[in-house]
Amino acid sequence: MFELALDPSTWAILCAVALAAGFIDAIAGGGGMLTVPALLTAGLPPHLTLGTNKLAASFGSLTASVTYYRKRLFDPKFWAASILATAIGATLGTLLVDSMSTEFLNKLIPVVIIVVAIYSLFGKLSPQQSNDLPLLSGAMRIKQWLQGLALGFFDGMAGPGTGTFWTASNSLLYKMSLLINCGLARSMNFVSNFISLITFVALGHVNFLLGATMGLFLMLGAWLGAHSAIRFGSKMIRPVFNTVVIVLALKLVYEAYL
Repeated sequence: MFELALDPSTWAILCAVALAAGFIDAIAGGGGMLTVPALLTAGLPPHLTLGTNKLAASFGSLTASVTYYRKRLFDPKFWAASILATAIGATLGTLLVDSMSTEFLNKLIPVVIIVVAIYSLFGKLSPQQSNDLPLLSGAMRIKQWLQGLALGFFDGMAGPGTGTFWTASNSLLYKMSLLINCGLARSMNFVSNFISLITFVALGHVNFLLGATMGLFLMLGAWLGAHSAIRFGSKMIRPVFNTVVIVLALKLVYEAYL
């Protein structure tokens, strides 16, 4: 099974998918909804797929988060509670998925991706234009902890679509622009990716060569996507977000049920 994933033609396809996923993920989230099915199709077992995808995704999410940080669209101090909560949630989620059987994961992952795609399609993106941060208060801290724990846990357990969940839930919880929203989503996605990756490495569920190769293409795609989002703003983010969700939902429904 694993040799198929390292076949030159399959490897090239996975790298091309990673490039597209990095671009999409940096703008609207949902890159994992491309890479995880691609790795499964290439023949990797579910646990190795999730771990290898975390390595590749960490490259892309780091590139995107650094880009937003340098453009002053992410403030680590303001979102400190979110960072800690996300890290804790990701660790717990990864430990849980390690206890699940391969057969169960084969059935679970496609369902999770479809649910995320459908949810994201109907989620509303923030209409705010100002890049000012929302007011930091006790209620805000509670939101940060609950959101971080929940989405960190989800990313550690499943992964695909976490960035999309961050983008959609940010619009529901906070009043801020799409660019600040994307900066937060991509940065928290990196936190959960990296923490989950460390756990997967300790559990022995990562192929470093394949993950690092895909990661380089994810980095390039993420760099292009983040700069495109910053340059074109909501005029680009909204149509890309909605288009990705619709296409992925239709693709996954077809693969799962037809």
